[in-house]
Amino acid sequence: MLEEDAERVEIALRKARWRLTHDCRPAAIPVYVVGLQRSGTTMLLDALKRSSVTEVHNESGDSAAFARYALRDDAIVRELVVRSRSRAVVFKPLFDSHRVLELLDDLGTPTRGRAVWIYRAMEGRVRSSMAKWPDNARRVLGVIADGRTDLWQAGGLSAERLRLVRELGGGGLSQESASALLWYLRNSLVFDLGLAGRPDVAIVAYEDLLRDPERRLRSLCAFIGIPYDRRMAKGVSERPPATAGVLAIDPEVARRCEELHERLNAVAWARTP
Repeated sequence: MLEEDAERVEIALRKARWRLTHDCRPAAIPVYVVGLQRSGTTMLLDALKRSSVTEVHNESGDSAAFARYALRDDAIVRELVVRSRSRAVVFKPLFDSHRVLELLDDLGTPTRGRAVWIYRAMEGRVRSSMAKWPDNARRVLGVIADGRTDLWQAGGLSAERLRLVRELGGGGLSQESASALLWYLRNSLVFDLGLAGRPDVAIVAYEDLLRDPERRLRSLCAFIGIPYDRRMAKGVSERPPATAGVLAIDPEVARRCEELHERLNAVAWARTP
């Protein structure tokens, strides 16, 4: 813990020194790290936080940018960007991932934003989510199947996706199947929203980032428009599986997840060489 505290202080000092000699106002670059929880979003945010030229806002414990894990009003977010001396202002609005097009197109900042959608292979994400939230996915999908769409998990989902939840049973699925279906629904937004074809959106595979952190982070920094710092790769490392054993996933859900994973891998590998 002392090492983490020392690193936190060292990063803060480096950022402060950089801001003493640089002032990017009002042209800082807004950056949105989006996707589904337990997919490597925090690891990526921590890597970007180690840069001297970034100002980072996490969904947890950051009342300036977030309220109950959701982004505050666009006007507040815009103000945080335009008044920042940093080169890039990074947000992790996972609850607002389905709003990423609005954030990119309508925020009205002097410099256009960038978005990074990071996804993890379904099995790894399911194991991680089950270890942290054992029955959450089944409960949420049961509520959605009953007709409620005001949850963030249902945000941006088309009528076809919502119908699929009802057809597959929602809360009647096993916890593993429910978690896998949630993976499918949220990551389908990459294609349902047309993100894969946009030059201001990078699709990143968690596993690719683990295999070659320096190469992937260099590519992402170039995409965002900030210099790469070798210290950014420090915390990017493999984690052991959160649970063991065979996952009992509904065959139809598993099939859909496999097909989507192949589509995601195709666009991710094309966008981050």
